[in-house]
Amino acid sequence: MPHIVLYEPEIPANTGNIGRTCAATGTGLHLIEPLGFRLNEKALKRAGMDYWKELDVHTYLDYPDFLAKHPDARIYYATTKAAKLYTEVAYEPDAYLLFGKESGGIPEEILLENQATAIRIPMLADTRSLNLGNAAAIVLYEALRQQGFAGLQREGRLTKYTWAPEKL
Repeated sequence: MPHIVLYEPEIPANTGNIGRTCAATGTGLHLIEPLGFRLNEKALKRAGMDYWKELDVHTYLDYPDFLAKHPDARIYYATTKAAKLYTEVAYEPDAYLLFGKESGGIPEEILLENQATAIRIPMLADTRSLNLGNAAAIVLYEALRQQGFAGLQREGRLTKYTWAPEKL
């Protein structure tokens, strides 16, 4: 499965939303400090993140610590400054999808070193950016789609009623 990496996330609700998406897809969640919130049990419970224990969560002291622990990782940097669309990439099954902090994105010095793997979601020119949780879900589901949604349930089942498309 791919991995979501959040570079210095600031808003707990965004991280919680992304965490829920990761829990639903079996995706690893990587958090690069400093964080704009606490990851203690009380804070997680208050934010309604009761599924947090089901996540594969890793934290790192900083970006160099993350790189040192994943020296061979193929990392895609989601940014409004990229030339390449997120749909123009063939994601590896274990790709790392890195998203920047809400107030400033990924630092430009990191982007300059990684232009070949920087990706963007198309949007109107005057739009600053998408919500972090939405952006992470969009890119993650493209990577999962390319892998045939491996390991994910692809069909739903009605339990109480008989499916009747003619009644729709």
